[in-house]
Amino acid sequence: MSARTPAADVAPVFDGSRLTLARKLAGLRKSDLAGRVGKSPTAVAAWESGAKRPTAATVAHLALSLAVDPGFFAVRAADVASVSSTPHFRSLRSTSQLARDQAFAYGQVAVDVAAGLERHVEFPAPDVPCLPVAADDPDDGPERAARLVRERWGVGPGPAGHLVRLLENRGVLVVFSPPVAASVDAYSFDGGLRPVVVLNPVKRDYYRQRFDVAHELGHLVMHADAEPGGRGVEDQAHRFAAELLMPADQVRDLLPATMGGAVWPTLARLKEQWGVSIQALLYRARWLGRLGDVSYRNAMATISARGWRRSEPGLVTVMEQPSLLPRAVELLASEGIGEQALTDQCRVPPDLFRTVTARTPLPAGTTRTGSRVVSILDGVR
Repeated sequence: MSARTPAADVAPVFDGSRLTLARKLAGLRKSDLAGRVGKSPTAVAAWESGAKRPTAATVAHLALSLAVDPGFFAVRAADVASVSSTPHFRSLRSTSQLARDQAFAYGQVAVDVAAGLERHVEFPAPDVPCLPVAADDPDDGPERAARLVRERWGVGPGPAGHLVRLLENRGVLVVFSPPVAASVDAYSFDGGLRPVVVLNPVKRDYYRQRFDVAHELGHLVMHADAEPGGRGVEDQAHRFAAELLMPADQVRDLLPATMGGAVWPTLARLKEQWGVSIQALLYRARWLGRLGDVSYRNAMATISARGWRRSEPGLVTVMEQPSLLPRAVELLASEGIGEQALTDQCRVPPDLFRTVTARTPLPAGTTRTGSRVVSILDGVR
């Protein structure tokens, strides 16, 4: 068990942005935290902005209230919060600002943990092509961006293969979010030190997950300066993902032009070959002009009638797993640098460290229920 960092040692090097990070991880507003420590919201705001520095006693109280070691608040070599771009969340209406803030804070902690591990191991340098596409671009910008990625990353003809591994080999940090944050779907942002994709831990569908990964990569490639959450940029990310996973010149002639009874086995084979859902294949067939609107609607009605909207049949039941951080932890353990030493260095709670560096999400039984935002700091077990 590690010794807690003395609050007296932290107070002189207190970083207000770290307090903001811990507060958002806990799913709290400034007023909520102020109530916990018996101070005013104005005081909390002053500590977070750096206008004032809390006393050692207050640092200890803040740490206790937020379930972190006082060392969590100490200044770091890199201020991840200040260099992180705004995340691309799927829908700004379906989740609260508090939930989005919490999710973003978790992603920043993931970057922080990766930076700590990089003191001991070498990760691939970030290598994500940049092809900005305006949200109102009427042309084929998303498709050109997807073709650029395939060319730059050496993805040959055919299926894209292990997509998570492809991103990690190009320096993208891919992690699962904690189940308590599962109300927020997959999202992405530029963490300054490296790009980040955070996957939903409860979707548990290999085919949908691959599309999510491709979708978020599209944001990283095309939308560095775009306003997140708009329908235009989300549609573009979908088009990017479709072209990346199902290149038009390779799949157009394979897709059905009519929806006879024999089509479904064909779609099932294509699903396994290309690693995408039947619904994605049908949408692609309509987009590329193979299926008419009426045939597409009838096909989707059949999908609904069979209960496949949320649970399609498929052969692959294990999701693609991140390996960049988990492999680093395993490698360091073999060299005598254990998890305790790494969590002490990163100064994050052990449960949070394990979540960030996990190959698979935590069991679904720990997911959040209801709309209340639950603390990630004491909700991860």
